[in-house]
Amino acid sequence: MTTTNIRVRRAGTADLVALAPLFDAYRGFYHQSPDLPKVSRFLEDRLRNGDSFVFLAFVHGDGLPAGFTQLYPVFSSITIGRALILNDLFVTPDHRGHGVARALLERAAAFGRETGAKYLELATQISNTSAQRLYERAGWARETEFFHYELDLR
Repeated sequence: MTTTNIRVRRAGTADLVALAPLFDAYRGFYHQSPDLPKVSRFLEDRLRNGDSFVFLAFVHGDGLPAGFTQLYPVFSSITIGRALILNDLFVTPDHRGHGVARALLERAAAFGRETGAKYLELATQISNTSAQRLYERAGWARETEFFHYELDLR
């Protein structure tokens, strides 16, 4: 399978039946309990309100998506422009290692250029070395200028 056998398209609310189980599996990777109804509502709200942009990857011949990525728009005060956070990227286990993630990354970058974003940003777990290798091979540079912090508000 090569990236030429992979088709990536933007998802809409009509894709929720196919997208929600993928998103639920993605959350499972991060040790979250399955909750398909909650996931479906969350995704529907994001897509309906234009809060995020989701792309689905399909391997030719397969009816179900092989993976997805979700981008959230943000603004940068420093660059005085729009940016995108590549917040979620997931490929089904049986499609990993065949170019699906790379195709999703390429489509995310193309979308960023098409919409005038200044840059794309992503974060991954320190232990997720396979994802780090993918990102670096795809031209992403590890951030070394800033420390990122978070405050848990739960």
